[in-house]
Amino acid sequence: MHITMTGNLGSGKSTLCKILNEKYQFEIYSTGKVQRELARQMNMTTLELNQFMCSDKKYDKMIDDETARISRENKDKDIIFDSRLAWHFVEHSFKVFVSVSLDVAAERVMNDQRGAEEKYASFEEARKLLAERAATEKDRYKDIYNLNYMDFSNYNLVIDSTYCLPELIVEIILKEAKEYEAAYAANAVETSKMLVSPRRLIQEEEISEQDQLDLGEMVKAYEKEPYMIDATVLVTKEEDNYIVLRGMEHVKAAYLAKVPYVPIKIEKP
Repeated sequence: MHITMTGNLGSGKSTLCKILNEKYQFEIYSTGKVQRELARQMNMTTLELNQFMCSDKKYDKMIDDETARISRENKDKDIIFDSRLAWHFVEHSFKVFVSVSLDVAAERVMNDQRGAEEKYASFEEARKLLAERAATEKDRYKDIYNLNYMDFSNYNLVIDSTYCLPELIVEIILKEAKEYEAAYAANAVETSKMLVSPRRLIQEEEISEQDQLDLGEMVKAYEKEPYMIDATVLVTKEEDNYIVLRGMEHVKAAYLAKVPYVPIKIEKP
């Protein structure tokens, strides 16, 4: 099985890959590690390297060609590709995007030891530079390949890591990947699923005592669900926030039942 994983900066992709490697024996191919090593060799920060790569495309093409080669020559191996664009260059894979709130991403990178090439003086600086780096990468890939890696429709699974333990996220990824592979073998239509925590959709103080009474039966039903409710909630996305348009009763019940995830669908403008 080949799994291609991308996502927001600070979403915990490296941690998920480490678990897949240590617990499930997946080999890891990380382009982020390659980029950080390039930045170190060139005495740059990762943001400076990303900006430099906008004017010199040979580094992107070198990394992407290597990704495609590894996937072609190792079809019989379990590999996890930790890469912005592997979902596009790997011939066949289960495509995963790991999302996270910008505030939590900034907290994570502040606590990580990523070396001098990726170091931040404060939470505010980390938040600002993460947003700038993401925008730079998005523009670069659009310019080079006419691709938008932030377009969730590119992926089979979009899963938010803001509030969920990485061990559970890995279990969900593998379960969804196996179901995808079975459907692929049966020539079923490729689908996309988006999962976010109810805690990204609502705050506890927004749930009234009357809500708890009215939703009692739904909460009991959802308490039996292993990791997501059986209902899709319609939302819009405004910068880093999700706004519920339809299905708030399911969000509240999922929150009260402590279900890790709610399936969502984003209404496009």
